[in-house]
Amino acid sequence: MSQPLRAIAFVGTGIMGAHMARRLAEAGFRVRAWNRTAAKAETLVAHGVEVAPSARAAAAEADAVVCMLSSGPVCDAVLGGKDGVIAAMREGAVLVVMSSIPVETARAQAEACARRGLRYVDAPVSGGERGAATGALAIMAGGEAGTVDALAPLFAPLGRATHVGPAGSGQLAKLANQLIVASNICAVAEALLLAEHGGADPARVREALLGGFADSTVLRQHGERMVRGDFVPGGPAKYQVKDTTTALRLARSQGLRLPIAMAVDRLFQDLVDNGGADLDHSAVIAELRRANSPAETPEEV
Repeated sequence: MSQPLRAIAFVGTGIMGAHMARRLAEAGFRVRAWNRTAAKAETLVAHGVEVAPSARAAAAEADAVVCMLSSGPVCDAVLGGKDGVIAAMREGAVLVVMSSIPVETARAQAEACARRGLRYVDAPVSGGERGAATGALAIMAGGEAGTVDALAPLFAPLGRATHVGPAGSGQLAKLANQLIVASNICAVAEALLLAEHGGADPARVREALLGGFADSTVLRQHGERMVRGDFVPGGPAKYQVKDTTTALRLARSQGLRLPIAMAVDRLFQDLVDNGGADLDHSAVIAELRRANSPAETPEEV
């Protein structure tokens, strides 16, 4: 990357993106943000973030464009086309897609950037809203090593970045992350439900497990949410399903059968289908409670 990083465009200021844009502005970058719901970007003005009228306008003068949109199709709709972000970026700039998108989508975006003389890194993150707010995200970066190294000043306020391979590799790492997280959330939910039905206090059981082999970030954070019944979304269930479904689709293309991932995906899909799409993914315990409730006796006809 020839020019230093000074001006950052931030596209997508939702639950996590807003914190990330704020942290970049507080670190001294000039940040211009755009969000489909403008009000979400406007709350960042108090933190020194400028609000752009369009994603294209935000990207036009940026040294780096950070994309934190919700899915592959949404990213493609905003980034692609003659009126999209990629077409507006100046030669030599870098597009950093921190959204969770399919591997093949990341690779296609990298090719589109190369045709325009742009750099590309797919750098999805893990750590949820808390990690975004505190700058403690795990960042999985795919792309040319030199480009990833040059992005170190941008990544530093956000978390810990690891270069994992060429374009698309970041998304592969994120899918691996999501399978582990989703499976762990379901295991914690089942364990606490078993404790609850067996007559123990789930809160005390969770406390007892901390520090042992069953301990994990999921048990600490999501287990606490389950005990308190706090399902305000940090990571909405609909996005968890998106990622597990994407992972399974990729596995099938590689001739792999992942039975645990299949069961976990089905459970999260049931949560979404039963009205939990916008709840935190820790609400899977509520879906387990529903699935284990006594069936209603059908009326005789």
